[in-house]
Amino acid sequence: MDIENLNLNEYQRLAARTSGAGGEGERRLIIAALGLAGEAGEFANLVKKLTAHGHADITAQVLGDELGDVLWYLAEAASACGLDLSQVAMDNINKLRDRYPDGFSQERSINRDAKHAE
Repeated sequence: MDIENLNLNEYQRLAARTSGAGGEGERRLIIAALGLAGEAGEFANLVKKLTAHGHADITAQVLGDELGDVLWYLAEAASACGLDLSQVAMDNINKLRDRYPDGFSQERSINRDAKHAE
């Protein structure tokens, strides 16, 4: 499969083929949440090493590998919740479009009303 044919729902379907150890239901959700936090932490730690410690061997490919792990656990979390990853992404874009109709604005961020406070 090439990148032009891979959408978020297809990725979610393909990623689910390797989710057997996570179980189902609440257990799958818990493992997905913990894995997501752990992989995001690994990504953050690599960025810290790159920027604060001068590790020149941390390349975009290395960071991309960690982001792939984050994406896998995100797909698992969506599946555990019975959600389509594409719909989660679209809902988020719509929320951001509502919050920042003209693109990000520091003023709109600081002065958000309760509807947009999340």
